[in-house]
Amino acid sequence: MSETIKKIQSHYASAISGDLMKYHCKEWNSDLYYRKTYPFKEEAKVIELQSQGKTVEALCQALVNKARDKNGNKLFSQHDIVTLMNEADPAVIIMVASVINSGMPNVSIEDIAKE
Repeated sequence: MSETIKKIQSHYASAISGDLMKYHCKEWNSDLYYRKTYPFKEEAKVIELQSQGKTVEALCQALVNKARDKNGNKLFSQHDIVTLMNEADPAVIIMVASVINSGMPNVSIEDIAKE
């Protein structure tokens, strides 16, 4: 194994095993936890949906993949995508997905609007 691959693996192991970041969604009166990064395997479905022009479904898939409770357990299942797409405020879905996808804590809606 090359030295560069070892460094890549070390960096990834450090990023994936770090503390969970917390975002409080006041609209849902809930704390959502997430990591800075996720494996490409989990991102593949989101990327596939985006490439098919299914942006809304991709955002909901990102929440299913990334939103965690304080113990690191997933908050949503694949079955929740229908509810997220049809029975949740789209503005809140976009805001929460943007925070989680950015990998940054305490992103404001003004910061998201600038992107």
